[in-house]
Amino acid sequence: MQVRFFAGAAEAAGVEERHVAVDGLNGHDLVALLGEGNEKLGRVLAVSSLLADGARVSDLAAPLGSVERVDVLPPFAGG
Repeated sequence: MQVRFFAGAAEAAGVEERHVAVDGLNGHDLVALLGEGNEKLGRVLAVSSLLADGARVSDLAAPLGSVERVDVLPPFAGG
């Protein structure tokens, strides 16, 4: 799966995108995996929205098995 980071999430991650294996992952697992070893990114992920193939992830417990792309959107000023 392609994970794209935007704004403050990209800054915290140090990259604009990353590829991860999704076998059996749900949203909680993905957030934990992405934040592992990066406390700053972990804090940003805790307040970010995730879009899975363009649709907002409202249930982080739902499996991400067939998702090809996840966008990490931190809170933006004014919105």
